[in-house]
Amino acid sequence: MRRLAVSFTVGVAAVLTAALAQPAAAYPPSPPGESVTRDHLAQLTVAAEGSMDGYDRDLFPHWSPHEGTCDTRESVLKRDGSGVAVDGSCQPTSGSWYSVYDAQWVSDSSDVHIDHVVPLAEAWRTGARDWTESRREAFANDLGTQQLIAVSGSSNMSKGDDGPEQWQPDNTGYHCMYARSWVNVKYEWNLTVTGDEVTTLENMLSTC
Repeated sequence: MRRLAVSFTVGVAAVLTAALAQPAAAYPPSPPGESVTRDHLAQLTVAAEGSMDGYDRDLFPHWSPHEGTCDTRESVLKRDGSGVAVDGSCQPTSGSWYSVYDAQWVSDSSDVHIDHVVPLAEAWRTGARDWTESRREAFANDLGTQQLIAVSGSSNMSKGDDGPEQWQPDNTGYHCMYARSWVNVKYEWNLTVTGDEVTTLENMLSTC
């Protein structure tokens, strides 16, 4: 009987260890597959990027109220984390986050950044400068596509406002998903792409 109890305990521990070693299951909605992504990429307007004249992050109101006491950032932290618990203000009190950009676990929510997959500045250069503020706010808080994802602060700082032709995740195993996500966001929001951007995205899609 004791042997059975020990075996059960070891078995449970093994299952918990395996679960903690895996990324969270509730990442952003899955983007279209490679074939559809290539079709959508071909439909995007190819144009030179516009200027940054007039750009300000405040023109994209972000972390708007979302559900209950949670704003958009807090909602992503809850969605993308593993074992996340929050207080009455929706601030995480525990949990861990797997950063797919650099294949690292982060255990302190203050070290987690919520990345705009298509950066706000990139959106400004490729069409958003002509949007209304309400549309820019919707873009900055978009939970319906792959636009928002919890990643390590270091990987997000490394990315900055760059497009895929300048920056790609260190985790090469994520290149396919990153390209599919990037294209879908641009497709859904009718943003333009450059020729170099298209070439880079096609190369990334070849890893799918």
